[in-house]
Amino acid sequence: MQTRPPGQPARRSQVLAWGLWDVGATGVNAIVTTFVFSVYLTSTVGDDLPGGTTPQSWLFRALAAAGLVVAVLAPLTGVWVDAPWRRRGVLALLSAAVMVLTASMSLVRDDYHYLWLGLILLGGTAACAELSTVPYNAMMRQLATPETSGRISGFGSGMGYSGSVMLLLIVYVGVIAGDGDARGLLGIPAADGQNVRAAMLLAAVWFALFALPIFVAVPAPPREPADAGEGVGLVGAYRKLWREIVGEWRRDHNIVYYLFASAVFRDGLTGVFSFGAVLGVSAYGISSANVLLFGVSASVIAALGAFVGGLVDDRIGSKPVILGSLASMIAISLVLWSLSGPLGFWVCGLLLCLFVGPTQSSARTLMLRMSTEGKEGVTFGLYTTTGRAVSFLAPFLISVCIDWFGTVRAGIGGLVLVLAAGMVMMALVHAPHRVPAR
Repeated sequence: MQTRPPGQPARRSQVLAWGLWDVGATGVNAIVTTFVFSVYLTSTVGDDLPGGTTPQSWLFRALAAAGLVVAVLAPLTGVWVDAPWRRRGVLALLSAAVMVLTASMSLVRDDYHYLWLGLILLGGTAACAELSTVPYNAMMRQLATPETSGRISGFGSGMGYSGSVMLLLIVYVGVIAGDGDARGLLGIPAADGQNVRAAMLLAAVWFALFALPIFVAVPAPPREPADAGEGVGLVGAYRKLWREIVGEWRRDHNIVYYLFASAVFRDGLTGVFSFGAVLGVSAYGISSANVLLFGVSASVIAALGAFVGGLVDDRIGSKPVILGSLASMIAISLVLWSLSGPLGFWVCGLLLCLFVGPTQSSARTLMLRMSTEGKEGVTFGLYTTTGRAVSFLAPFLISVCIDWFGTVRAGIGGLVLVLAAGMVMMALVHAPHRVPAR
């Protein structure tokens, strides 16, 4: 899992193909789990759901279940793709699953009996999408040298943000905009959710088009007899994971502290996006069409925050940026909890996204600074796996707070709990200001 040796960069076409996959994957994530299908399930399909449990609570139960599936399977997937020749095949399989599940969402009609099918499809898509990032990130090792890994990683992140913006705009203009019986430039009827169901087919095609280049341009390395992951089952994968954690603990306790602290607050960052659109439509009066415009604005603001946060990070270090951003997000969330109406949601929601960007960027930078020469693969593997291991936490606490207080707005409390726990854990980590001289 090492990067290419110095002086042996990959072709630009290969790096571009790798980044294009993220354009497709991030765009689908924005449409399915954040701004369109999740909102359709909670505000339209399940709006007349009988019983005492809200469709919003069921949504986050489904996402929590998907997180548990990822937590169980991510270590096995990581060990499986330790063998470089397997990465492209595993990525293709998981990408195909995301496409099929996304396209199948077009079958979910505006009837609460379809809510359960929609939740299963959404949970399955979320799980497969998360697992697909394991071989995808591992493939970067085939494309980057030690000198270009940060640049290529940043390129992929930027492509991902652009994918969200482009697909959200296409879906909004094409099938969502308007208030009449027919929506968007394509004039698809809104009755029975036909326009949203068409958006799911569009998202599946979008992913297929942008995922294809990586399988054409980036060849699979030849199979080696000593490739890792041969014959390793779930128990063996967890044994290997435990050995790596113990090894890092013996080298530097702070590595392990940081792995678990970052896993918690990164789950909170994911919760901001996954909960934001549902919250805006269900509790703050944002229309299902305008929430897509909010999604576009949120992606742009998050990208801007990541850029500015990176400059600040170089001056004062990663830990202050992370702690300052988390504290700001907690304060903004509490203010949002006390407000009502679309204006308060737009202002507070975009401020939250402004701090999501630098937190994500500095979290990855700090992981690099804390790793030692030649151990980047191990530490980033643990970084990915521990993050997946708690990916159920924010959805679970959001659903608990919604059920406990009986209002969708109360889900903000669950989000605040996750961010606060991550901030406290992060405060206990001793982190370097910059990469020490080699």
